[in-house]
Amino acid sequence: MTPVAAFERVMHCLDRAHANGFKVKAFAGAMETVRAVPADELRRRAVAGTLQELPGVGDASARLIREAIASEETGETPAYLSKLESETRVEVAPNARPYVDALKGDCHMHSKWSDGGATIESMVRTAIELGHEYLVLTDHSPRLTIAHGLNHVRLEAQIADIEVLRERVAPFRILTGMEVDILEDGTLDLDDDMLAQLDVVVASVHSKLKMERRQMTERMVRAVASPHVDILGHCTGRLVDKRPPSDFDPDYVFAACAAFGTAVEINSRVQRLDPPPELLAIALDHGCMFSIDSDAHATGQLEWLPYGCAIAADGEVPAERIINTRPADDLLAWTAAPADAKR
Repeated sequence: MTPVAAFERVMHCLDRAHANGFKVKAFAGAMETVRAVPADELRRRAVAGTLQELPGVGDASARLIREAIASEETGETPAYLSKLESETRVEVAPNARPYVDALKGDCHMHSKWSDGGATIESMVRTAIELGHEYLVLTDHSPRLTIAHGLNHVRLEAQIADIEVLRERVAPFRILTGMEVDILEDGTLDLDDDMLAQLDVVVASVHSKLKMERRQMTERMVRAVASPHVDILGHCTGRLVDKRPPSDFDPDYVFAACAAFGTAVEINSRVQRLDPPPELLAIALDHGCMFSIDSDAHATGQLEWLPYGCAIAADGEVPAERIINTRPADDLLAWTAAPADAKR
């Protein structure tokens, strides 16, 4: 294992553990240094004991570099990485296991094109390692400037890049998509002609989350009624223990989702875990379809799907009503079908 690969895997483990703070920043800074320094120089410094003279490399980072260099000869996993792999493993609840095994892909994730921390190829390679058959890349739309959202020019460039990458990773499938903002009046933050080019569209509310109940209900209903919207993302907008859920009439919104063939996302992101059980039950009663998604912003977060699967299992969601249990071609047939054929 090269030092660069060791640092990348450490960051993957820290991401899946939802770690933050000094340790993450320290390893991230050291990783950039390691990427910039030639391998021969790292080896010379490891022997000479001068790795800590490099910018951002402290005792823990230097130890990882030395262990990674040694592992290239011994084949052993660096000790710190081995410890981290064990400590950060995502446990799968027994009742969630059938759902995890049934999922064929992930319909909501972000890359460096918007506010993600990894390249598209890194996300793809990780998804392949996890046994997925496809992923949908859903970077943010332009209104979300804080997340470096994509306008139509950048989206077209991304689609062109995806087309090139598809050839290298086949038979794995990369589907085009976007997490498009639902604007205050319920319209979408991208022109219809661009939305029509995408394989899967997730629509989410990211602004004015404290909007009055009736207005928020009307806003969400108008969005899910769009023929371009396939999935309603993180419907309450809540952040667990940090931000309360938005107030809307779930009967109206989920009835609209069922009527217009828009799936309700079960968001696996540990800060969201959305919808909560009481709203999931209402969506089930209205006959909604669902999509269990990671909303990953880094490779390690692609491993968060078991959290969403646990929500689905606890709510007794039938597997046949989860759209990403379907192979890619069947998913695309579903997104392309008229609303009355999606029920």
